[in-house]
Amino acid sequence: MDIVTKTLFALSHCKGISSLLLYRLLKLDPTLTIIHSLKESEWSGYFNITKEKAYTIKREFASLQVDALLETYKQQICFVPLYDNNYPPLLKEISDPPPILYYKGDIRLTHQRYLISVVGTRYPTNYGQTALEHLLKPLIREDWIIVSGMAKGIDTIGHETAIKNGGKTIAVIAGGLFFLYPKQNIPLAKTLMESHLILSEHPPVTPPQKWHFPMRNRIISGLSLGTIIIQAKKRSGSLITAHQALEQNREVFAVPGSIFDENSSGANELIQSGAKLIQHASNIIEEFSFSID
Repeated sequence: MDIVTKTLFALSHCKGISSLLLYRLLKLDPTLTIIHSLKESEWSGYFNITKEKAYTIKREFASLQVDALLETYKQQICFVPLYDNNYPPLLKEISDPPPILYYKGDIRLTHQRYLISVVGTRYPTNYGQTALEHLLKPLIREDWIIVSGMAKGIDTIGHETAIKNGGKTIAVIAGGLFFLYPKQNIPLAKTLMESHLILSEHPPVTPPQKWHFPMRNRIISGLSLGTIIIQAKKRSGSLITAHQALEQNREVFAVPGSIFDENSSGANELIQSGAKLIQHASNIIEEFSFSID
């Protein structure tokens, strides 16, 4: 392992460093040797953080047992830095890509041509589940990779639909890979790690926090050509994902729902604002000028 990757790996384990700060460090100095030369007083000018926080980061970095961490992850967890050829190509295009990704499974799935994300309510109705399966099955038959967040509800249905129909799926989780969430999806997670892919921007030892969830949504949308929104309320993580997809210049597709269903209010509003209404997989295919039987 080269020294830059080892340094990046170590810095990602410093609690005082966010993914954004680490990305800015990497942009400022791709060798990351700056971590050794920057004085605490200079961190404020470059990164707008206090001397105290800079001191804490440097102290934590110096105290890390990097080789021991690497040995802990060996045979269990893999990781890929932003500058590596194995890093997901579409994710490199967003404005704030994770500097390092931790994963278990087949990272080559992120390099496939056809990736589509799906997000929605944790409490879908029969209509939501039926509509999602109706849309995904034709895509799966044409080797589209289904990307979601392994949450309850629509996310889980998306992953399971891919598996049941012989397709492939990718889960982006909020915390680290040693803290799979929700617990009811641990069997699903094991299947994904064995035959599909789970990834996170956080080190495996990171418990999921509330603020991790909106952060991971940008990865879900960033991995894919477009994002499907189904049964989302007006204020929901799904709409955050939709807006992030738009900021990333990705397509946003929304499944219409009843005007009396609160779970469809967000998706309907997206359609009113210009998201593409979809009723069949061909509506998605046409957007990318691909063909499907």
